[in-house]
Formats: sequence, structure tokens, C-alpha cells
Amino acid sequence: MKATYIEYSETNSFSKTLLAYLAHDEALKSFVGNWPTWAGFEKQLNEKKKFEHREILVERLKKQYGKLLKDSPAVAANIELLLDQNSYTITTGHQLNIFTGPLYFIFKIMTAIRLSEDLKSKHPDKNFVPVYWMATEDHDFEEINHTKVFGKKISWDTPAVSATGRMDTATIVDAVKQYTNILGLSENSTKLTRIVEEAYLNHDRLADATRYMVNELFKSYGLLIVDADDRELKELFKPIIKEDILSEKSFKAITARSEELESNGFSTQVHAREINFFYLTDDFRERLVIAADGRYEVLHQNIYFTKAELEHEIDHYPERFSPNVVMRPMYQEIILPNLAYIGGGAEMVYWMQLKSNFDQYQVDFPILIPRNSAMITEDNVAAKLFRVDLTFKSIFRPAEVLKKEYVRRHTKERLNLNDEWMELNAIFGKIKLRTHKIDPSLGPSTEAVKARLKKAINNLEKKLMKAEKRNHQHALTDIDNVKEKLFPGGGLQERSENFALLYVKYGDNLFRDLYKYFNPLDFKFTILY
Repeated sequence: MKATYIEYSETNSFSKTLLAYLAHDEALKSFVGNWPTWAGFEKQLNEKKKFEHREILVERLKKQYGKLLKDSPAVAANIELLLDQNSYTITTGHQLNIFTGPLYFIFKIMTAIRLSEDLKSKHPDKNFVPVYWMATEDHDFEEINHTKVFGKKISWDTPAVSATGRMDTATIVDAVKQYTNILGLSENSTKLTRIVEEAYLNHDRLADATRYMVNELFKSYGLLIVDADDRELKELFKPIIKEDILSEKSFKAITARSEELESNGFSTQVHAREINFFYLTDDFRERLVIAADGRYEVLHQNIYFTKAELEHEIDHYPERFSPNVVMRPMYQEIILPNLAYIGGGAEMVYWMQLKSNFDQYQVDFPILIPRNSAMITEDNVAAKLFRVDLTFKSIFRPAEVLKKEYVRRHTKERLNLNDEWMELNAIFGKIKLRTHKIDPSLGPSTEAVKARLKKAINNLEKKLMKAEKRNHQHALTDIDNVKEKLFPGGGLQERSENFALLYVKYGDNLFRDLYKYFNPLDFKFTILY
């Protein structure tokens, strides 16, 4: 594949806040840590506190991987590296979308891999390990129970239970068949089918299935996969669990910071609660709230704790306390020697809401890295795009605008009536002067006639454009086809399409090309063709 790059601002697809962050807007400085630059990483390394939990982290990772490490030497080596005080993680996270979900899941991981390698080249005396944090405790099953392959939606239809990572995969067989049947017959499709079937048909929990699939795709790059729904890892988080629930410190800090962010003209993504933890069992994940009688209640479960009982519960069963969206980042930074977090635009914003909370708990705040964003197409689509006088930059504009511009460039006729309107406008100037001499009150009537005529002229121009479009119908159809191919459903390809058909075509070269062409700190939209 070949690559070209355009500025994020030229895609009209990213938020004001993200673009301001990439521009190092001073209005955001107090909401972030070090800027995402090589100099920023130099400062981050110098400021990073010593990580105290390396032995526990390594032991839990080995336990979670189990037999997978036997055939994953690069992964095993990176786990051992975490015992070294000069080793750091570069982390991305995502929900457990079946079959990896949309393309940007793959892009997040490859951004983490490439950035880790780039940092190693800048700091050869240190080690940088890419990490995928599985959102195993998330319970929003409707967000992850489907994927799209070439526009076809494939769903896992089953009742949601507890945290998605704990869900039993026994009922996913039909979705696996639908997915693999689309792949066709080739060496690459056979390989992907084997991976998918082994992942989802031979692993009982969705967390284990996801780990297997992601590991098979990225194990040669040494990617580490973390499941934080783990009792021993939660032990490390107990002090903050208690303080958040009993003192509401996080709620106060995050709410104040969010209001400040909004007052500076930026949108927010999440809202802190008085208690930012769920109570988690194999059967449910429900919010903890303060009941009217002052006790702590597990919503919808008729479970109550006094303060003393809740402290006892946290001390003895920390695995039952699951952080919500505003506390999950804190948990991540407690259990990993992390330097940077890689996420999408919305994730960047909600991390900005959390900086003061990290400060009050004296936990290092990571550098925020917007993931690489990309579009992948084929030579024939690129050729069709160039044939209709478009560029990869212009294709981000609305289809109707592109079609009108194409017609104007290729028509032999003049399709606007600007000159004629200027003549008519001059005539109306004379009419208005004459009517004013006779009766000044007739001015509005003259203007009304002029407005009706202007509207009629505009409608006539539209009819001229419509008539001329018929003479270029083939090219305009090509524009529609290119737009739909590159922007399925009107949105960015990466936000809806799964990687499956790209993998069938390119195999592991798909990942090698992403690794080759992604430049994580350049912050440009990548187009591969």
C-alpha cells in the first residue's frame, strides 16, 4: 500500500476540543499533563514516580495468559521486561467488541505498538511496552454485541449478564458462522476463520475469547493484554475505592474541573457521581448509591451496607467494586507503569476532566495521545477518485458540493445568472428611485417584488444545474460510489467497518503497513491505498 496524509482539521470529522489539544491551546494546559511531543515524553520520564507493583503485575499477567505464552515469545519477553524499573507501558483501551468491532480498534492498538517502538529509538536505555486494556468490567453489551463487514451487520443476540468480560460465549455460535461465511475462501480467510473459531468457540468467557483473538493478531509485536477484573489487581486499588465511596473526593474534584472546562468553551463527555463504583458479581453490575436512610445501596438488588459493613466488604472483596468511566483511568494508572494513554477524540476529552482528581490522589497523569485515524481503500477506488478530478483531501467534502463543482468545471455553458442579476438589480435601483419620488411608502413593495424575482432567479439556476447534471451522470454516479465506499453510511470508514475483508485481502501485511505508515506524534489523518 501507499500512503498520503492530510491535516485532521481538513477532514471536518473531529471535535473542536481535539483540534485545540493538537494545537497545544493554552486554554487546555491546566487540564492535561505534558504535551504529546518528544520533549513532553522526556519530561514525563523525568517526573515519573517509581512503580511499586511490578512483581504483582507480572505474576497476574502470566496467570491471565496461561498457556498462550508458550507460542507468544515476544509477549512473554515483554512481560518479563516489566520487572525492570526502566520499563514503561504505552496503553490503549477498548470494549470487548466481538470480532474486534470497528477498524479504529485495530488502529488504537497499532498506534500503541508504533509509539512504543519510536520511544525505544529515542531512549534506547529504556523499554516501552504496548498494552491493550480490555474493558472487561463494562456492562453496555448493546455497544459491543455486533460488527459490520462490508455493510452487513452481524449481531450476537443474547441477554446481557453482569460485566461483558464474564459473559458466557456458548450462544455466539450463529454470529461466528455469519462472520466466517463472509470471508470467502483463501489462505488469509482460512487463517482468520481459524483464529475466530478458536477464540469464540473454544473459550468460555468473552474476556478469554477476546484475549485469544487479539493475541493471535498482534503477538509478534509483543502487545500485552490486561484484564483488570482481577482480585489481586483490585487489592492495589483498595485505598482509592474506599476514599471515593466514603469521602466523595472524586465527585467534587471532577465536577469542578468539568465546569471549568465548559466555561473555557469546551464540551465535556462524562459526569462524575457521588459514588463512582458499581457493585459487581457474576449476575449483575449495579451502581452503589446512598439510600435515604444513609446506608449504601446496590441499586435494584435490595442489598444494603452500613459504613462499617461496606469498609469490611471492600477490605475482603475488592473484586466486587468496579470503577465507572471516571475512575477506570485512575485504576489503570495505579496498576501499570504507564507513560501515555492512546484513545479517540471523546476519550481525550473525558481524560481532561480528570486531571485534578489525579493531582489530589498524587497519581501520575499520563500523556494523552489521540489514536491514529485512517482510511484504507484500493487502487481502483483511488483511480476512480482521480478520474473525477477529486483528491483525498476534497473527498471529505459533502457529495452534493463535489458534484456541483464537477459540473461547473466540465460544463460548456455558464450555469449561474450573476451577470443577468446584476443588470436586473440595476433596473430595480431605477424603479425604486422612481417609486420613491411618487410615493416613499412604495419602497417595501418594490423590495418585495425584487426578493420574489431573486428567488425565481435562484430556482432557475438550480434547474440549470440539475439539467446539466444529467449530461454528466456517469461521473456523478462515480462520485457517489466513491463517497459511499470511503464513508459508509456517511461516516468515517474506521467508525463502522470491521477489519475482516481488509485482512482477507492483505493478510498480516495489513498490520505491517499500518505499522509502517502510522506516525503517532505527527497527528495527521492517514490514507492508505
